[in-house]
Amino acid sequence: MGKYRKIPVVIEAMQFTGVPPDGTNADAIVDWIGPHQSRLKHTAGDDLVVLIATLEGTMTANVDDWIIKGVEGEFYPCKPDIFAKTYESADPEQEVSDGVAQAERTADSEAKASQPA
Repeated sequence: MGKYRKIPVVIEAMQFTGVPPDGTNADAIVDWIGPHQSRLKHTAGDDLVVLIATLEGTMTANVDDWIIKGVEGEFYPCKPDIFAKTYESADPEQEVSDGVAQAERTADSEAKASQPA
């Protein structure tokens, strides 16, 4: 048995951020993937999920999951802990920690802090 290293490639990814009042990027994700390959659905518990059509069947992205665009243009969800162990940011201004982009957390915090009370 041989050992192999994954070839480093730069991928595009977007984290599914949740539902209001915290804000959501669900519509942006569906627009990015395309309406023929994805759709939004409310679960029985009223959670919002993104359903993604893949070659392996329909996959579900839950809040905090990352949506990855692969090297062949395919889309698939990835759990935050796996994303953090597998990927690092290609943007020096943004780092991935615990599956949440630090730059996104900082921007969200700054935006909330600048809003009038």
